[in-house]
Amino acid sequence: MIQVCLNGRRGAGDSAAVPMSPASMAESAAGAVAAGAADVHVHPKTPCGHDSLSARVLEPVLTAIRGAVDVPVGVTTGAWDEPDPVRRVERVRSWTVLPDHASVNWDEPGAEELAATLLERGVGVEAGIRSGTEAARRFLASPLAPRVTRVLAEVADPDPATALSTARSLLDELGAAHGVPVLLHGEDGGAWPVAGLAIRLGLDTRIGLEDTLLLPDGRPARSNAQLVEAVRRLQPRLPGSA
Repeated sequence: MIQVCLNGRRGAGDSAAVPMSPASMAESAAGAVAAGAADVHVHPKTPCGHDSLSARVLEPVLTAIRGAVDVPVGVTTGAWDEPDPVRRVERVRSWTVLPDHASVNWDEPGAEELAATLLERGVGVEAGIRSGTEAARRFLASPLAPRVTRVLAEVADPDPATALSTARSLLDELGAAHGVPVLLHGEDGGAWPVAGLAIRLGLDTRIGLEDTLLLPDGRPARSNAQLVEAVRRLQPRLPGSA
């Protein structure tokens, strides 16, 4: 499975291709799904371009994307938008339109309570396990671990020379990860090596302008669809395929 990460914390100043409005996010998601993405991860943005967990910001984004694609749509719950763990839970409780899933960064304060709230509301949880943090240890000890939708094994090493060894170390830390699916991805210079490793290992992966602005050959990506197409080209052909 390929998940497309439409924008992340990036803005128009990073690349004109980064979708910022609900309409542009929906258009970008549609292109990525047509290219082969089976899941969408998005950071809803205020008109000023800031990430937001506000119900007023979330609703138009989810409505627009769901009007354009028929695949699961997930959102971030990153602490950079709302550092107070209690307020972050309150934000989630205020949502009037629910995503299919939401990522919870297990190294952030209040991750356990946030994940429990999402599950209570019927929202799937993607457990964000970032390399170089205590996230894996905390997650593996959590009673909620077997209930998450998937683990996002997030390789924070942007160096293409070392990202693969970092990825393998992270996977070793996670072990069987309570038997839930693992999505392995990297960022910036590590995005393409790690995506290739995920495919070789038969794991889910993700790609998009959140993780990298560049194609494997170093050219700037014009769209999320172009990045998804590039991942598809890394996949081995099935027996009997043309």
